[in-house]
Amino acid sequence: MQKYTTKRYFQSPSTGLSSEQVKKRIEENLQNIKDVVPTKTISQILKENFLTLFNIINFILAFMIIIVGGSYKNILFMGVVLCNTTIGVLQELRAKKAVDDLSLLSMAKSKVIRNSKKEEIDVSSIVLDDILLLEAGDQVPTDCIVCEGICEANESLITGESNSIFKKNSDFLLSGSYLVSGTCKAKVENIGEENYISKISKDAKKIENKTNSEISKAFRKIIFLISFLIIPIGIFLFFKQINLPKNTLVNATEKTVGALIGMVPEGLVLLTSTVLAVGVLRLSRKKVLVQDLYCIETLARVDTLCLDKTGTITEGSMEVVKIIEAPGQTEEDLRTNLEILSSNLEDKNPTIIAIKSSFPATKKNENTKIAPFSSEKKWSGLYNKNVGSIVLGAPEFVLKKDFQKFKSQIEKYILKNRVLVVAKSSQDFTVNNDSFSLPEDLKTIGFVLLKDKVRTNAKKTLEYFKEQGVDLKIISGDNVKTIENIAGAVGFEVTKSIDMTTVSSKRKLKEAAINCNIFGRVSPLQKKQLVIALKEKKRTVAMTGDGVNDVLALKESDCSIAMASGSEAARNISKLVLLKSDFSAMPQIVNEGRRSVNNIQRSSSLFLVKTIYSLLLGIIFLFLKTPYPFVPIQMTLITSLTIGIPSFFLALEPNKEKIKGKFLLNTVGKALPGAVTVVINIFILSLLSYYFSLEYQTTSTISAILTGFVGFLVLFKVCLPFNNLRKILFLSTTICFLLIFIFNKTNNLFNLENLNLVEIVLTITLATVCFLIFKGIIDTFDFLVKKKIIFGVDS
Repeated sequence: MQKYTTKRYFQSPSTGLSSEQVKKRIEENLQNIKDVVPTKTISQILKENFLTLFNIINFILAFMIIIVGGSYKNILFMGVVLCNTTIGVLQELRAKKAVDDLSLLSMAKSKVIRNSKKEEIDVSSIVLDDILLLEAGDQVPTDCIVCEGICEANESLITGESNSIFKKNSDFLLSGSYLVSGTCKAKVENIGEENYISKISKDAKKIENKTNSEISKAFRKIIFLISFLIIPIGIFLFFKQINLPKNTLVNATEKTVGALIGMVPEGLVLLTSTVLAVGVLRLSRKKVLVQDLYCIETLARVDTLCLDKTGTITEGSMEVVKIIEAPGQTEEDLRTNLEILSSNLEDKNPTIIAIKSSFPATKKNENTKIAPFSSEKKWSGLYNKNVGSIVLGAPEFVLKKDFQKFKSQIEKYILKNRVLVVAKSSQDFTVNNDSFSLPEDLKTIGFVLLKDKVRTNAKKTLEYFKEQGVDLKIISGDNVKTIENIAGAVGFEVTKSIDMTTVSSKRKLKEAAINCNIFGRVSPLQKKQLVIALKEKKRTVAMTGDGVNDVLALKESDCSIAMASGSEAARNISKLVLLKSDFSAMPQIVNEGRRSVNNIQRSSSLFLVKTIYSLLLGIIFLFLKTPYPFVPIQMTLITSLTIGIPSFFLALEPNKEKIKGKFLLNTVGKALPGAVTVVINIFILSLLSYYFSLEYQTTSTISAILTGFVGFLVLFKVCLPFNNLRKILFLSTTICFLLIFIFNKTNNLFNLENLNLVEIVLTITLATVCFLIFKGIIDTFDFLVKKKIIFGVDS
């Protein structure tokens, strides 16, 4: 516990701090201000976009040309680099502003007692010695000590232990834990960076950009390979070029740089960040807060969606349909007991809210012991010496001896409603290990029938996921029959349902996870175990939820989605927050993810064509006796028209196609035909130039034409099927390429010379060979994929 040197206040829990005391604490800088931000800072965005490995390599290469006195036109590739980087920065800044604005809307609030009144303030406005009012579902904002009331706290997010801990007067509550049940007042003991949760994780609320996504893993492999190869290839190629006849230091440097800049897919990572940032921006307009950049991709790849019934299929609110007294009891007795419960229970869950709405509170009983609701024990209750114990909860958990007696009656009610039992005993609750246990000789008073309010758009949303081949599973703490009724109301096809109280082993749980699609009476720990079991079967699992009982499963899932109307703990742990608590937004998020992943994949294949053929040519020219055929300005021309400009437009296109295959295999698979075609033709041309003594300038010009031609063949394949935008894009870049060759003789900016008739015939012949090789590789590749000789690739 932090020892502060300032004078401490010891106010009554019902009074709290005065305005003067709060003001003094703020002056003393003893306010719960944290350095944690929801997104990256502007300086981080600038640093991560400008100081990338590829940018640093490009700066070094440009510097080499300047040092040796090379032509300044050969450093024009830096214009492309700076342009790509600037676009990436601007898009990330726009996304940052959108996310920050949404974060303000969803910012956690805390209830405090000040001046003997309850106030709701930002978590950052809490001061030392404030009296917090905490309820079930609240995340504890600061380290504090319980000074009134009782509750159950779950510290799994910070300790890893999933069991709830009973907290009473003078017990310590850790920041970052959350209340499972009960209500209490607690005095703030630590603030800001001195809180326990702040000490163990200063980045708890940051957007994580490094996540377990296929795209990020693929790029890490590509970056590692390039960084491993580029330096030795560059050194050996430079010495090879400088030792060739008639080559000067300037020529050798320019040719080496021409080879190396081709190996660097300079816009690839930046384009990816831009596409994802645009995705975040678009989703923010739909009131979806993205707290993890790559979760958009993950959700698009999801094949299993676990739904918590409450808040997703249903609105999260309930209404009392009917009350039925037990034999030997009167309706008046049942109502009286429900009114006592309504007057004294402090839980804020939908069930208690519905009870309070139908049976308004009368007068709170003094000296009443409250047993708060817990999703583990499925009941809540109270004890007062004048009325005894009154319990409200799930029949199978509350009734023991009487359950079989009422079983047929309960099963009849469950067909259409959720059923709770009201039971009474003259005895007090027993407390074992700081946990309430039911009293003996409970007598059934009656039953309360409740009904969930089903979301009007739930059916359409579930149908969408079914059409997309996503395996849907409803996981709830309710009775199985109740869940089946609600599932039926939204057209959900039940294959097999299971009551999780009957599952006693891990083996049975794992079998149920795969074979069943409705799970009832699920404990919070079982929800987590079900997600783990699905992931062990190589499923990509998304989980939706809104309550504290969903937190463990949300944290374990590949993509967690919370409703803003739910608990603070669920919102904080989730990667996506639906600020309108509208489940119908899910298809839009999936479509945005598909747009991002498919377009990144398509654009990445363009970049990797250049990277692959440049790496292979760099190695081949270590052994050939001819100069490397490209200079930097030619690579800038080819890259801009066949990769840079097309990839920018293609990356932002609408695309709702289902994601198929593996990202890296798909990307490399689409890039290989073009890359191999370029390598074969440049190799043939180099042999011809050596044996027929072609001038270097002629060889370089034909190489640029052939490489550009193959680039457009790849672009043509990527653009299929053509739409208006792709037609305009392909035709405009092709025409621009041709015009540059026609008007190049004016200033020879791109180091291209006019070809004579023989050279033109040679170029056309090699271009024909290019086309045949490219088509042959494509046809062979498609055949191997269809015959399933090559796996994990989308043809």
